[in-house]
Amino acid sequence: MMTETTTIQTTSDLPVTPELVALTPLAAEKLHSILQEKNLATHGLRVYIAGGGCSGFQYGMAFENQMEDGDLVFESRGVRLYVDPASAMYLEGATVDYVDSLMGGGFRVENPNAISTCSCGQSFNAGDGASEGCGCGGGGCGCGGHH
Repeated sequence: MMTETTTIQTTSDLPVTPELVALTPLAAEKLHSILQEKNLATHGLRVYIAGGGCSGFQYGMAFENQMEDGDLVFESRGVRLYVDPASAMYLEGATVDYVDSLMGGGFRVENPNAISTCSCGQSFNAGDGASEGCGCGGGGCGCGGHH
């Protein structure tokens, strides 16, 4: 019986780890398009979390072409993703999607590790006691019954 092995192809010599965060097909399509438009063919997407936001942590994304010390680097649907070790513990199993709505389109993180999220979808509570309360300080999002 033969078993199939999957290898991840990269365009550089960066060490590659198994997929930690996945992209939906639409998110990957939008990212490919943006990277092409901005002439950033050698770049990927850094996905990270930071303190703050209405639910305690907030998601961040940035275009990146260099690995930082300790980064986990992998590819999802042909897009290279970078995640720092501190963010990795909160993002494992998360999916980045692209949502197009009447209020405007944008990338959104669907995170199975979040016990609650703010209605704006940009922040979350991991249930580790590091985040309490709600309020966006004028950012326009509210708790919306998610807490």
